[in-house]
Amino acid sequence: MTNETNSTADTTAAILDRLFEVIESRRDGDSDASYTAKLLARGTPKIAQKVGEEAVETVIEAMKADGGKLAEESADLLYHLLVLWADKGVRPDAVWGVLAERFGISGIEEKNSRKKD
Repeated sequence: MTNETNSTADTTAAILDRLFEVIESRRDGDSDASYTAKLLARGTPKIAQKVGEEAVETVIEAMKADGGKLAEESADLLYHLLVLWADKGVRPDAVWGVLAERFGISGIEEKNSRKKD
């Protein structure tokens, strides 16, 4: 899909909800034909490893003077995070709900309110 054919919904955060639904639809897919199906078949350890790798790559790009390919690596990180959520049964709405609850609260105040384990 080219930039010219992207709808407004494709360039907003709604794309994450749509991507999650695609990821869910690949759960029992052909792992030879779908990278997502392959990741889900390999399980949590592999998915978590990929999230970690993409997080590191995102940080590396962020540290470049010009930001490098930060958008591309961020997209990779978000994709792999969504795969992890699907693997663990966490729906995006649950995450959006947590963010909504925290909105308007000082980050320091919110962090201090968490129970210490």
